This record gives sequence, C-alpha cells and structure tokens, in this order.
Amino acid sequence: MESTNMSYLNPKTVILIGIPGLQHVQFWIGFPFLGVCLVALLGNIFLLIIIPTERSLHQPMYIFLAVLAATDLGLCVAIAPKMLAIFWFGSCSMAFDACLTQLFFIHALQGMESGILLAMAFDRYVAICDPLRHMSILTPFFLVLMILMLAIRATVLVGILPILLKRLQLFRSVAIVHSYCEHMAVVKLAAEDVHINKSYGLFVAFAILGFDMIFVFISYILILQAVFCLPHKEARLKALSTCTAHILVFLEFYILAFFSFFSHRFGHVSPHIHILSSTIYLLVPPALNPIVYGVKTKEIRRRVKQICILKPDTPK
Repeated sequence: MESTNMSYLNPKTVILIGIPGLQHVQFWIGFPFLGVCLVALLGNIFLLIIIPTERSLHQPMYIFLAVLAATDLGLCVAIAPKMLAIFWFGSCSMAFDACLTQLFFIHALQGMESGILLAMAFDRYVAICDPLRHMSILTPFFLVLMILMLAIRATVLVGILPILLKRLQLFRSVAIVHSYCEHMAVVKLAAEDVHINKSYGLFVAFAILGFDMIFVFISYILILQAVFCLPHKEARLKALSTCTAHILVFLEFYILAFFSFFSHRFGHVSPHIHILSSTIYLLVPPALNPIVYGVKTKEIRRRVKQICILKPDTPK
C-alpha cells in the first residue's frame, strides 16, 4: 500500500474501527450481540433440522422458511466473527479483498432474505385468495425455480458492487467507520469520483428492497381484502392467523432496513446510532424469525420440545 499526500493508492488492508465514540464500552456491547447471534444460530439450526424431517411441514410456506433460515445463518456467520473480534480483541485490520468479499455476502444475503419474504407473501396470497389452485401453482418445480431466480438476482445485482469498488485506486483513508464492511462505508473512503458507485448502490437497493416491499405490501392488501370478505368470523380469524407471523417478520425487516439505508445516505444521524441500528437490522431479524414462526406453528413447537428433552417421536 502506497501513501501519497495523506491518500492511499491501492490499499491492501483496511481498518474497521467498530463503533465510533463507544470504543470504551464496545467490549460490553459485544455480549448482547453474542446473545442475539447464539439465539439466531440455535433457532435457525432447529428450523433446518425440523422442516426436512417433519412431513407435515413439507409445504411451500415452510420450504421458503427453511431457505430463510439458511440465509439468516449465512448473515450471522458473515458478520458476527469479525465484529466480535473487533469488540473483544481489537482485531481491526482486514484485507481489502476480504472486506469486499464480506460486503458481497452481507448485501447478497440481505437481497435473498428480502426475496424470500416476497415469495412467502405470494404463497400466502395464493393460499388465501385462490386456495383450490394453491398446490397446482406452487409445485416443487416452481418453488425451486423461484428460489434459484431470487438467488441469481441477488448474486448478479450485488456482485457488481465489489467490482465497481475494486476499480477505485485512490482512497483518502483506510479507516472504515463501521463494525463490518458495508458498501457506502467503503465508498466514502474513496478520493475519486464515486458517482457511479453511489448511483448503482441506490439502484440495487430499490431494485431489490424497494421492488420487494411494494409487491409484499400489495399482496397483503389483497389478502386482507379477501379475508374481510369471508362470511364467517371463524374463517376470517383462521385466515388472519396464518398471516400474522409473516406480517410481523415483514415489518421488522423492512422498517429496520429502510431506517438503516436512508440514515446512511441522507440522514444526519450520529455514527454510533447508525452503526448500532444497522447491526441490529442485520442480526435481530435472524434471531426473531425462528421465534415468531416457532410460536405460531404447532408442529415446530412440538418438534422443538422433542429435541430439547430428547424424546423420540411417538407414533400417531
């Protein structure tokens, strides 16, 4: 790495400074985040064990839930080890290429999670608004195709971000004001024209999060419209109960996502508040998703109890 006039030419390493202004207490901040990560890891591993082994859960909704659990596990693994190493051991340096790799996986998995929430909303829309054709529309082939398309979309759109960053050569600093490598945090280090990077970053955010949020919102409006047209109160309550978990997960994900996104680009939020909120946005949904779906799904609750007390499944 060469330094010229306080600028850095083709840096080989970057420094993640953690939470600016809170370095003196970030050792202790690491423990709540560790707890959240452990809940996320255990909860999502339980889902990935239970869903394939429980025949009654071999339905489109739970197949999407299994993919969501795998995505959430990936997010935790991509973020937590380095973040906790910074908080606890002061291990702040990171190879620039490793930073770009972490950036790619974090944003691609975010995009995948958003897509899976859209797929789950579509599943609930078909199940409630066109129940007789639910299984004929969401066939195994259609599910695999949808999941592959979501994965390709996230990989291709997000994959261009590190490529655009890699073409930058001159940086005014190598200190990233964050606890993980985030696209805009790296872009702000550049001493060159980054108009293309910023514009493409906005395009990716709206092409994935914005597009998905609009269609999830439309799906739930149509679902609620269909539910309230049902003649019997019991039928309405039953239909609503199948959507409650999805609505909670949808709200927690998109509210935190857009707060983090807009505060980083357009807001005047203190850096430590932004970094804490963006870390919470990435780590809290993976911990909450298994809890929300576990509480709402009888089969998952039963299997978790069996696993926890090591009791074999009794014949029905």
